[in-house]
Amino acid sequence: QVQLLESGGGLVQPGGSLRLSCVASETILSSDPMAWYRQAPGKERELVARIRSGRDPEYVSSVMGRFTISRDNAKKTVYLQMSSLKPDDTAVYYCYVRENGVIYWGKGTLVTVSS
Repeated sequence: QVQLLESGGGLVQPGGSLRLSCVASETILSSDPMAWYRQAPGKERELVARIRSGRDPEYVSSVMGRFTISRDNAKKTVYLQMSSLKPDDTAVYYCYVRENGVIYWGKGTLVTVSS
């Protein structure tokens, strides 16, 4: 069983930056895909960024050039560095990992971008 705990959300002004962190309860293998999803009010959950072994990170087009996903397997942590934030980035952000065909979700952390 894998438990995921997100942190780093909060209120930020447009143009600001935040870094989200997700710590796993179990050892993270480099072969385990990890990702960040988000769900804005009234909208479906969408994939924001994904990182997989041997591949370049992938991003939804709306965040390319502004967000960076990274991971530190020794710390069992995946990060999402968010810059140039826009009001449309407001959402609950969820950490995701797929381990041995089983999908695990974090509880989510709220990011609000507003003046």
